[in-house]
Amino acid sequence: MRKIFKANKVEAFFRTHHYLVEHTEAPVRRLLMDEIDWSSRMIGIKGTRGVGKTTFLLQYAKEHFDLGDRKCLYLNMNNFYFQERGIVDFAGEFCQKGGRVLLIDQVFKEQNWSRELRRCYDLYPDLKIVFTGSSVMRLKEENPELNGIVKSYNLRGFSFREFLNLKTGNHFPAYTLDDILKGHEDIGRQILAKASPKLHFQDYLHHGFYPFFLEHRNYSENLLKTMNMMTEVDILLIKQIELKYLTKIKKLFYLLAVNANKSPNISKLASDIGTSRATAMNYIKYLADARLLNIIYPRGEHFPKKPAKVMLYNSNLMYAIYPIQTTQHDVMETFFVNSMWKDHLVNKGDHSGEYIIDDKLRFRVCDALSTARQRFADDTVYARYNTEIGKGNQLPLWLLGFLY
Repeated sequence: MRKIFKANKVEAFFRTHHYLVEHTEAPVRRLLMDEIDWSSRMIGIKGTRGVGKTTFLLQYAKEHFDLGDRKCLYLNMNNFYFQERGIVDFAGEFCQKGGRVLLIDQVFKEQNWSRELRRCYDLYPDLKIVFTGSSVMRLKEENPELNGIVKSYNLRGFSFREFLNLKTGNHFPAYTLDDILKGHEDIGRQILAKASPKLHFQDYLHHGFYPFFLEHRNYSENLLKTMNMMTEVDILLIKQIELKYLTKIKKLFYLLAVNANKSPNISKLASDIGTSRATAMNYIKYLADARLLNIIYPRGEHFPKKPAKVMLYNSNLMYAIYPIQTTQHDVMETFFVNSMWKDHLVNKGDHSGEYIIDDKLRFRVCDALSTARQRFADDTVYARYNTEIGKGNQLPLWLLGFLY
């Protein structure tokens, strides 16, 4: 009876896989799909909640395997079946049946997931595992058994480029920062010939980062639910923090959110939530790992030193938490930092309102409507909002949304 039950259960996973892949529709093909080295045997895809990791796995299966091909199988560790049976045991049976690729979603729900993956890697040389996990996870630093065998990648929310492609039916490519700095006037003209970014930019800032805006549900409520899950599950579970400290972490996040884009008073924040200064700094780091915050430091400084500025991770979060208090300039700076962070180092500049990118480029975010008569320094790049076109060292801010 036991073997019959197991066989039926494996078949149930294949039926679920078949249904999910058949009904997966990815409205935007993510750039990461072509950046991953799919020849690797162990691939980890991290990302914050809501950015589409599950859809990404299913889209990979849809692109690389026929629907009835049993060499590939999607698993979600939310399934209670894995409370009794580990990944290694299941993978062994899957390989015996000719399986070659396991797509494991939310791998951290398995208690000993990193050791299980290592054993799979050692025992089944013909098996490839692609797994997803939270952005809070430190795959190599906290899981030494995966060192040397896992290739780690990050899936982000929609860029403005992806959002604009979706809304306009275009297929605009991504550009490097160097491409934009050298050729933003030509690039801008090419885009403006086919679409008007200003018609969609504000929508993106409000609700375009997380793909679930495509669902027929209230976006802000869905985002608030996702933010709570980031703290309640991603931070507490993965960092193994006791539940009684959850209220302190949430209160700290709220206090930082309503005073965002400023230098935080760590001692006062620690006092407000009833903890030590060092613990408050650790909580801020966890919130940043969960992609709820961005921490900006002066050049040469790092955690655990006091940040020069703390910002919400993306502009959508600003509207979900405090829609009345946010300013346009704060929203635009948040967009700028979020766009830059994917491939670039962002530090606070030597002067107020200045950012240093990659330890060399000076940037300022400014309003094109209020800087018409401003003198522009030759050694600074001005990312200007409220305009669709740029000139010289003045580029349109929206174009930085084409970095991925």
